[in-house]
Amino acid sequence: MSSELMAAALRRSRYRMEVTGCTTDRAGIRSILSKKEASVALIGALKDGPGAAFDVTRELRASYPALSIIMLLDSMERSAVVDAFRAGAVGILSRDEHFNVLCKCIQSVHQGQVWAGSKVLRFALEALAQPSSVSELQRNPSKAPKTLLTKREKDIVNSVTQGLTNRDISRRLSLSEHTVRNYLFRIFNKLGTSNRLELALYALHPRGVNQPDGTFGG
Repeated sequence: MSSELMAAALRRSRYRMEVTGCTTDRAGIRSILSKKEASVALIGALKDGPGAAFDVTRELRASYPALSIIMLLDSMERSAVVDAFRAGAVGILSRDEHFNVLCKCIQSVHQGQVWAGSKVLRFALEALAQPSSVSELQRNPSKAPKTLLTKREKDIVNSVTQGLTNRDISRRLSLSEHTVRNYLFRIFNKLGTSNRLELALYALHPRGVNQPDGTFGG
């Protein structure tokens, strides 16, 4: 189903959803969210190439922490499911799923719930039980050079651990919110974290902390 057809179907559904926009590439997503506020983003395959949907999801989690993201996957293989959770998705659905199920998924995620079938959750739990790059850094902080983060990036991390929003951080550090979002995206990439909760836990407990439930984005 094309993005335009899906948007039209969602608008006509009995759930009375408001669709702020639809696009098939990364630039289009940025453009839509810069103009209109959205509570849920539905991300599927993008024209930007393989893996672009996961990259965009990570970027959106850094730039719009209040945004709940659902990923529509072409394949429900273990690797794709785990990558979707690690990227920050809170809902994971097969592209072949029935439209009514998609509507229920969007509604549930909008209400703050995590949407995933039992098989999908099993994949995530198995991955959570395995060592990750994040937990490796936590167990062996000496492997992460002290210069890994710049002074400004450390200031951003400290602000996140205090529960400050991007707007609060921008005011505290005299930066634009756009600059704060870019800093967060770089920090996530450097430390291998995927959301603010993982980042805060990593900063507060650098030793012996397993990958947190924040991997699920809920």
